[in-house]
Amino acid sequence: MISPLLNEPALVVENTIRTLVIADIHLGIEWELYHSGINIPSQVEKRTVRIREYIKKVAPERIVLLGDIKHNVPRTSWQEKQEVPAFLEELAGFAPVDIVPGNHDGDIEGLIPKNVTMQGMRGFVLDGAGYFHGHTWPDAALLCASHVVMSHNHPTVRLTDALGHGVSEPAWIRTRFIEKAIMEHYGDTEWNDPEVIIMPAFNELCGGIPFNESIHEELLGPVFANHAVELEKARAFLLDGTDLGTIGGIRKLGITKVRKRYKSRGETVDNGK
Repeated sequence: MISPLLNEPALVVENTIRTLVIADIHLGIEWELYHSGINIPSQVEKRTVRIREYIKKVAPERIVLLGDIKHNVPRTSWQEKQEVPAFLEELAGFAPVDIVPGNHDGDIEGLIPKNVTMQGMRGFVLDGAGYFHGHTWPDAALLCASHVVMSHNHPTVRLTDALGHGVSEPAWIRTRFIEKAIMEHYGDTEWNDPEVIIMPAFNELCGGIPFNESIHEELLGPVFANHAVELEKARAFLLDGTDLGTIGGIRKLGITKVRKRYKSRGETVDNGK
């Protein structure tokens, strides 16, 4: 059973154990914003309180952090050195914690307490479900799972009215891999045609990518760049559970902004229609 927490960017996966999954926490983003001229106090306590509420509601037996626990790259800020170990230590006091490192998690090994497990960058399988961040190809073992959970793109849906005013809402994306592209990359491998769930970012300061305004090449990670994930037939859900239908269907409603995309000479321009 896979169930998003209502109105929250968190997922509960339950088979023989109950797992709480959170992605793209980006602790320390305030440090980068400060150096960009935006002064926001550290939000780590508020974020910890939110996750405590998730834990109280779910009572997980395992916690999976699906990449980008920290924010700053290539270096680690003083804020992260203070906040990341304490944050992970607290979560590990409730249940065993697994980290799937993301592209922002360079050098995080030195910040991880001994009671937190660092998994491989290409992800791992836990209790029948596969987990990877999305900035790499997943490990082939994930293709045999019933579901694969990924993050990295901070998915949103952007709705634009006739006057050009737009609003973006974080969204869950449910889709599947495209078998042809998967087989081209992995060769002759076991395949269970898993459902793919793309998680919204936990940290609202990160922004997001509007899937209904994007083509494969504008989304992050090799599975999108190589057209290995179905996009047009992907279904989008708001955090309150509202089913917006498929990405292709949303594009046809007239609420998706058409953007010019300039290609190199000789290539076709795709305006997202």
